[in-house]
Amino acid sequence: MKIKKWHKLVSYYKPYKFLFFLDIFCSILIAVISVIIPLIIKFLTNKVMSWEKNKALKMALICLVIVIVLVLILYLCNFIMTYYGHLLGTKMEKDMRDELFEHFQKLSLNFYENKKIGELMSRIVVDLENLNEFLHHFPEEMIVIIIRLVLVFIILFTIKPFLMFIALIITSFTIFYVIFLTPKINKLAKDNKKKISEINNQLNDSLSGVQVVKSFTNEELEIKKFKNSSMIFVESRKRYLKQVGILFAYMNSFIIFLVPIFAILGIYLVINDLMSISDVITFILYSDILITPFFSILGIYEIMNHAMAGFSRFIEALEVKPDILDKNHAKILQKVNGDITFKNVGFKYENSSKNVLKNINLEIRSKEYVALVGPSGVGKSTICNLIPRFYDATQGEILIDGINIKDVTQKSLRENIGMVQQDIYLFAGTVKENIVYGKLNASEEEIIKAAKAAYAHDFIMKFPKGYDTYIGQRGIKLSGGQKQRLSITRVFLKNPKILILDEATSALDNESERFIQKSLETLSQKRTTLVIAHRLSTVRMAKRIIVLTEEGIVEQGIHDTLLKKQGVYARLYNMQF
Repeated sequence: MKIKKWHKLVSYYKPYKFLFFLDIFCSILIAVISVIIPLIIKFLTNKVMSWEKNKALKMALICLVIVIVLVLILYLCNFIMTYYGHLLGTKMEKDMRDELFEHFQKLSLNFYENKKIGELMSRIVVDLENLNEFLHHFPEEMIVIIIRLVLVFIILFTIKPFLMFIALIITSFTIFYVIFLTPKINKLAKDNKKKISEINNQLNDSLSGVQVVKSFTNEELEIKKFKNSSMIFVESRKRYLKQVGILFAYMNSFIIFLVPIFAILGIYLVINDLMSISDVITFILYSDILITPFFSILGIYEIMNHAMAGFSRFIEALEVKPDILDKNHAKILQKVNGDITFKNVGFKYENSSKNVLKNINLEIRSKEYVALVGPSGVGKSTICNLIPRFYDATQGEILIDGINIKDVTQKSLRENIGMVQQDIYLFAGTVKENIVYGKLNASEEEIIKAAKAAYAHDFIMKFPKGYDTYIGQRGIKLSGGQKQRLSITRVFLKNPKILILDEATSALDNESERFIQKSLETLSQKRTTLVIAHRLSTVRMAKRIIVLTEEGIVEQGIHDTLLKKQGVYARLYNMQF
């Protein structure tokens, strides 16, 4: 179901009703006061010539005091609108950003495989930037514009209906012209957002892969690609600015044209005794007030185009439905023993007709150490990703302790599963902050115990600040072996009942592999353990080795038995030795 854009936008004002109505109240006062001040001048210019000197000076002084009071009120209202209005916009922008980030956290890995991180970052940051200004400026400016225009047209009508109708006709042309250009400008503004998102993608790719860029000495290529993306954005921006320039040029010409027209018409009416000089002065003053809203329209119009283009992309992102959801009455998975059963499990990726897995039947007993081997691309990692429901099987069912994993909450399921993968992700922060990701409320004693079990404590203590050492983005300051041991430490800390090791040692040198193999052996004790290994030497001690090919599970058994069979496993093993 499509989200109604304007209804959704208005909903973000609800938590901040007081700030919103305070902002609107101040904008009403500003609009009314800006119309009252010329009336005071009209009053003085009409009466002063007929009063005696003392009375005229006295009334001028009273009017001056009134004007000063009104200006002070204007000062206060402008402060409130500037400070609290911007605060309102900031709070609403924060709520939108939080909602979108929370929504992204609910989406499955399938969503992220089809999106670029730079694009998602653009949705959260760039697309909502202009909304801050728009969210508070648009309501207050529209209130000011409407009240000013209505009051000014009423006052002009009482002064001279003929001139008022001329002003109304000229103003109508401007309004219709703005309406005519709006769809085109909105389309170009949305294209601008798309192009800046592409720049973000290019930037994210280049900076994230800076080590690869430098190793292949492709800095010039990346510079060329980035400049090309930037130039495409410039061309898009040029098309947008051309249309905005046409609108601005028309509006400014209209503004310059309006005042002299009223002045000339006013002089003509004065010469023919159809209007007093004070009314002409008042009319010109009000024509200036009549023009001011159009300056405001020009300002908020550009903000609105970018803001609504960004908001449209924001809505599009919110409309993406998570493809993996908990059932309405999903249970909490408790007291897990660790029995895992695959019953006729099949899987294929979205928009693909090819089955990655087909009719997989497998039983893994509690605390059993099982290795999964086979050629690349036969679905070994897919099997591991199906257990914690990173993806959902497209056929069959997976059970833990006899319970279908689709019948339990994803949170409770994943709390009982620990994963160590080849591609380690460490967050920018300290050693300690990365370790406690496995258990957020862990004590200092628990952290050190887990680090010692993972053979990580000794190298951590050699750092200048020990556990408080900053490790850089993605742990760039650490070696591959150190990163892997930290990732194993946080799994020790998590203490799961089911352990999945996805080629956890394949990218390491022999010395690092020796340390990590010891820690993984310790970690796998008294847990159901499923290991994917490229190096078959690391799975020789497994209680059961499962051999997977494109046909499914073709062999099972211990190392020696499988070698004697002279089948797929023996062929894979002999290729490595």
